[in-house]
Amino acid sequence: MLLSGFGLLALAFSLFAFSAVPTYRMAKLKYNGGGDWYADRTALPNLIAYCNANLKTNFYPEESIVEVGSKELFNYPFVYMTGHGNVVFSDQEAKNLRQYLTGGGFLHIDDNYGLDKFIRPQMKKVFPELSFTELPSNHAIYNQKFKFPNGLPKIHEHDNKRPQGFALIYKGRVVCYYTFECDLGNGWEDFGTYPEDTQETRTKALKMGANLVQYALTQ
Repeated sequence: MLLSGFGLLALAFSLFAFSAVPTYRMAKLKYNGGGDWYADRTALPNLIAYCNANLKTNFYPEESIVEVGSKELFNYPFVYMTGHGNVVFSDQEAKNLRQYLTGGGFLHIDDNYGLDKFIRPQMKKVFPELSFTELPSNHAIYNQKFKFPNGLPKIHEHDNKRPQGFALIYKGRVVCYYTFECDLGNGWEDFGTYPEDTQETRTKALKMGANLVQYALTQ
């Protein structure tokens, strides 16, 4: 169980990075409302493998599934959320997610095309006082192990719009990072899942994902 405030995450990252035994897990967020929370089925295992190889993290090789309102949410330093459709957080779920995030947790929301109009009002339930702010290209999240001088890379094309990385910032800390018009998670999936993908694009997606994990564990 992660300690209150997640104050040992950075310490855990440094102390356990070279441990032979996996020390923590990455989770996908299961939510209500009918949206396909289970999308990007191969994404997280591939990101985990990439981080373990390139950041020397020791995540368990398989993703976990965690519900928004579950106490188990507090077991994961990095939680990933995706989908195309509707999202509904109950009051209890919104409260639980807020406690997780304000206590040191990190949520990456990845719009898989169509999620935007649903997730924004639900995150307002979690943080009524906050609004998503686009992070500049010189933000630390784009300057971890891998450098992205132009900010968030474009992975999949939908509406001919530029990719944007938004954040909810609570008391100076990024608690939620939201990728829009990017489809970062699609780029993490098994190569060949999307015929238009290239190895170059997939590598960019994995590098950006590794940056998110490194930032979440050390900010």
